[in-house]
Amino acid sequence: METTQVRQETASQPAAPQKEQKGAAPKVPMPRKKKKWIKRVIVLAVLAALVLFLFRSCSGAKNVIVSGSYLPASAARQDLVVSVSGTGTIQPIHSYKVTTLVKGEVLEAPFEEGQTVHKGDLLFRIDSKDVETSIQQAELSLESARLSYDQLLKNQSDNRKNTTVRAAAAGVITKLYVDEGDMVSLGAPIADILDRDNMKLTVPFHAADAAGLAVGQSASVTVDGTLETLSGVIDSISATDSVGPGGTLVRNVTVAVRNPGALSDASSGTAAVGTAASAASGAFAYGESKQVVAKASGELTSLSVKEGDRVSEDQVIGGFDETDMATQIESAAIQVKNAELTLQNARDRLEDYSITSTIDGTVIEKNYDVGDTLDTSTSSTTGIAYPAVIYDLSALTFDIRIHELDINKIQVGQAVEITSDALDGQSFTGRVDKVNINGTTSNGVTTYPVTVLIDGSPDELKPGMNISAKIVVEDAGEVLCIPVEAVNRGQNGASTVLVAGPGALDEAGNLADSSKLEEREVTLGRNDEAYIEVLSGLEEGETVFIQNASSANPWG
Repeated sequence: METTQVRQETASQPAAPQKEQKGAAPKVPMPRKKKKWIKRVIVLAVLAALVLFLFRSCSGAKNVIVSGSYLPASAARQDLVVSVSGTGTIQPIHSYKVTTLVKGEVLEAPFEEGQTVHKGDLLFRIDSKDVETSIQQAELSLESARLSYDQLLKNQSDNRKNTTVRAAAAGVITKLYVDEGDMVSLGAPIADILDRDNMKLTVPFHAADAAGLAVGQSASVTVDGTLETLSGVIDSISATDSVGPGGTLVRNVTVAVRNPGALSDASSGTAAVGTAASAASGAFAYGESKQVVAKASGELTSLSVKEGDRVSEDQVIGGFDETDMATQIESAAIQVKNAELTLQNARDRLEDYSITSTIDGTVIEKNYDVGDTLDTSTSSTTGIAYPAVIYDLSALTFDIRIHELDINKIQVGQAVEITSDALDGQSFTGRVDKVNINGTTSNGVTTYPVTVLIDGSPDELKPGMNISAKIVVEDAGEVLCIPVEAVNRGQNGASTVLVAGPGALDEAGNLADSSKLEEREVTLGRNDEAYIEVLSGLEEGETVFIQNASSANPWG
């Protein structure tokens, strides 16, 4: 280049004038065209030199790029441990996050964070007044259902009595509540019966006189207004005294008489027994006033009386369908069963108000105490997800997800090497505890959860720590290996590697021409994450070439 520069300067600067020497022949100036031709030759020579320099420089750079695009690796014998790696998060072997379906004031919470509790220990006792009231109501409902059922069973023993309607007393039908063909339920009123032929007069006697009277004793009755005198007998005597007019002690005596026809429950009169007379008048009442009720449920298939008819006691006045009794008993049995279930549900709910631990472990969280209102339905607003959390730290475990291509290599009991970024320089061991075949597919790839149990439950590992795990699948021993990256997939699906063909290497053994690399088919065996076993196709010491994906060609 320096020469080129000198030549350029010489060509571009005019020659200095020279003094003419005495006796010398005079110089003849060169023709102008000839001077221009010389300058062109010099310029072309310079350009040719520059092109040659650039060509050599580019050729050298290209050779460096070619050789740098591939990394050499030697097939060598080495110890190969086949393993599968993954990541996970440390968890206790068992955990109990306390939940509840009930809410109320916390009455007891006899534990603290960091404390060890045992299975069955009381954690929370919640106020249960509401459910206790529900239990009492359910007990009453069950008792009522059982009484109804027992009554039907008792009535079933006399089918005729159950399916017929009989007068409860002698008298006149004053009111009918049903018609023939009506559906009647157990205990429903059917008719009212009134005995107007017999009347009862209740009057007060002085207590001293009443003490000498007896039931069945004859008495004389005088009707107020008409002064009609009737004969009767004492029907009943009150057992206690009461205060009568003027502060005297009296005792009520009831006298039964036949109704001459004019007496009603609006009439009144007095009575006398021997020389003893009543202290005041009293009101008459009809001898009997009874209501006939249904002793079974069902259709009233017959009704033989109407209002105003006179009936005798126990007279048949109607009847039910006999086939309805079994249905009634079955319905009553169902009601008893429903009442029993309601009571059992209420008692089961009562158990929910005492929360106990389901595991042995250490209390990690306690979010409620005595006096607090426990209501997990508000967790979204309070931020408190669980009343308490308990961990069983007697053993530690974690799950890792294994690729579908590797899952068949994993077996229960295989050794696991464990490390954590939080514990630099420390390693731990474990074993495969469970292989779950319930896979999860994402982006066309399926992975399976594998559970690992850590040996010895080390104190350094805490629940929640992130770890890396390597499952030792097989110790293959010393075998011929090459890097996994050296293996390619041929057009026929076979495994191939790149080896140097004729002319690919220079005299120093470096790759000079990558176009002369050749594919060679190999048979492969086991592998870890970095190396793979070669069963055939390569000899120990042979070199394979790995395309360097990080290389770049600055010349495009």
